[in-house]
Amino acid sequence: MKKIIIIAILLVAFNSFAQQANEKKQINTVLNNWHKAAANADFKTYFSLMTHDGVFVGTDPTENWQNDAFKEFAKPYFDAGKAWSFTAIQRNIYLSEDKKIAWFDELLKTQMEICRGSGVLKLVNGKWKITHYVLSITIPNDQVNEVVAKKKQFDEQLMKQLEAE
Repeated sequence: MKKIIIIAILLVAFNSFAQQANEKKQINTVLNNWHKAAANADFKTYFSLMTHDGVFVGTDPTENWQNDAFKEFAKPYFDAGKAWSFTAIQRNIYLSEDKKIAWFDELLKTQMEICRGSGVLKLVNGKWKITHYVLSITIPNDQVNEVVAKKKQFDEQLMKQLEAE
């Protein structure tokens, strides 16, 4: 009887592990296809992999794009056949206990050198969709002071504007 219980527990654990691995594989495919769609200037595919209320946060502090505004911003780039090209060189994926929400972080090879992407996906009608994405330019710690000095004037003006709102 003890052997049957142990076997049952092991089977449940293995099944859960296999399901999680399968979900991560699907999420990885969605993210890779999303980046590939941008590189191929495939507007329809790119936005079909996001939720209707998806958000894209860009590298500029003014870029917090709600889906419709992001589509409007991105369309001319896609129409010109020159969107952006990001290739994941490292990615970590995490799942909620109910396996309906996932979050990730990734290092990307881009035209801006190495960037970091992070975001959230949710399961919508059995398909993983990107609902929130944040793109950041990475800065080595020993170069932070130099970068901060270069952006100081811009940041001060933007802070004044935002505080006045």
